[in-house]
Amino acid sequence: MLRSNKILLMLALLAVVCFVAEPAWADRLAEAIAEAKPEGEPGYLGIPGGPQLNVMIGLVWAIWVGWIFSTVGAFGGIMAGVGHITIYGLGDYAKSFKKTMKLNKVVTDSIRVSNQWLVGCSAALSSFNYYKAGRLVLPLGIALAIGAVSGSWLVPWLTAGKISLKAYLGYFGLFVLFLGCYLTYETTPKGQANKKAAKKAAEAFQKSVKEQQAGGQVDLAEMGVKVQKFTPTACEFTFFGVEFRFNPLIPVVGGFFIAALASFLGVGGGFLLVPFLTSVAGLPMYLVAGTSAMAVFIGMVNSIASYMLLKQTPVAWGLIGAELIGIVIGSVIGPKTSKFIPEKVLKYIFIFLALYVGIRYTTKGFLGHSLVPPF
Repeated sequence: MLRSNKILLMLALLAVVCFVAEPAWADRLAEAIAEAKPEGEPGYLGIPGGPQLNVMIGLVWAIWVGWIFSTVGAFGGIMAGVGHITIYGLGDYAKSFKKTMKLNKVVTDSIRVSNQWLVGCSAALSSFNYYKAGRLVLPLGIALAIGAVSGSWLVPWLTAGKISLKAYLGYFGLFVLFLGCYLTYETTPKGQANKKAAKKAAEAFQKSVKEQQAGGQVDLAEMGVKVQKFTPTACEFTFFGVEFRFNPLIPVVGGFFIAALASFLGVGGGFLLVPFLTSVAGLPMYLVAGTSAMAVFIGMVNSIASYMLLKQTPVAWGLIGAELIGIVIGSVIGPKTSKFIPEKVLKYIFIFLALYVGIRYTTKGFLGHSLVPPF
């Protein structure tokens, strides 16, 4: 409890610093403003005529972002993107400048890295809470994180300042839509055929939760992840008496490609890690959120540093500060509530969000208008 309070205090102090800090890396932004010559009252990032943002809206939306990411291990960055792109209207604002103009790309990169600040914070808290609860496969998270380090540095270096808002929206939606379709397939009998261990472990976990709710003396953390063997080529662990094994080299390679793609999209990568962990590693959803969060956190630290230090990407610190407070609230609630949600429901939540977001942003990016309404 004391450690949790310390984490909350540290994040609160960080939020205060963000509120009073000036926008970062003014040089790149100043050049973009000088080229576009916008007029009006200073708004987002201090840009003349930029959107005026209500930080309370960001606070409330960030609570939802923190909860959904810490519950299913994904969609934190995507939901953060929905907030920045659609609710705040930063997507349409970036599009108001020609795609060849620097300000279009600066705002687009700012959206990408702002998303990552939110999901990185949620991932840090979620990893800690799930590890305490025995629902984080530490060796698997480490293997994914090793691959994520190089992938999350490479893409910002290659793409920052080169992607227009229209292209970003289209690719953003297309990848999410693909994942939604794939996970829909995984809910079919054929897709579930090789998930026997995950199903058995999920049923054992749900049974123990019900026993605890009925007043039984059940220590869920004690029955959680127990690593039996860990070498560079083999890892074995148990979860509620069910044995799992994997080759650590596979998630290292997977972590590289997942982090690279996530960094390009400006999200955490959980929407890619979830199907990787359920399909390749064969984990039940109750282990996916924490393990995904750890890998996402490492990737986010690297990607944020790459965008902001190497490519001078500015962010609105006042907005980020308010959103981090919301992220803390949602990320603390998520692990406490997810154990009461059936595994199938967790998957259906993931699928619904993937299909909705995927269709919305694929059509908006490639067709110029969305075929589905906003939230």
